[in-house]
Amino acid sequence: MIVRMMVIALGLLLALPGLTSANVQSPAENEKQAVPGSHDRESEKDGIEREDHNHINWQAKMAEREQKLLGWVDQYTPDKKAEWTKVLAEKKELRNKWLSPENAAKREKWKQDKMAKIKEFKKQLDEGKITKEEFVQKAHGGKAMGSWKTFHDLKTAVEAKNDKQAIELLNQLFEQSKQHNEKIKAMLAE
Repeated sequence: MIVRMMVIALGLLLALPGLTSANVQSPAENEKQAVPGSHDRESEKDGIEREDHNHINWQAKMAEREQKLLGWVDQYTPDKKAEWTKVLAEKKELRNKWLSPENAAKREKWKQDKMAKIKEFKKQLDEGKITKEEFVQKAHGGKAMGSWKTFHDLKTAVEAKNDKQAIELLNQLFEQSKQHNEKIKAMLAE
């Protein structure tokens, strides 16, 4: 009987620290529990910071891309530098107008229209009426990321020191940039 009591007591002594530590929380966890929804606010704050960070990275990347482009214009087509500067400035101005709060409704309508078209193209793809390549082409408005591809090809031509191709691609990219500006103007006018 005494042995049995000793075994039970020893078992309790060994089990109690495990039971108490299983429910221990750090002070930070206690705070989150004490304020309902605080975790949601922190996640939201983190999301906003990440979004701002990504936006800053995007802006920095675009500025770097523009500087490279103007450097290549200086090198290969210096006679078009003024035109390029004008088109790039117009592009920035149009982007700022498009992203401004007063055009939020237009952006939302554009986004909804685009998503509806993509949904329709996806339906056609699922039904076998179009191929995957056609789906991608139609979903991107037939442009297949033209200016990004042209910029990449231009970069490759510059690195390969292919002056003739670099000049051709700069001229092509210039035309694409002007067309893009016209498209944004039309979207703003709607």
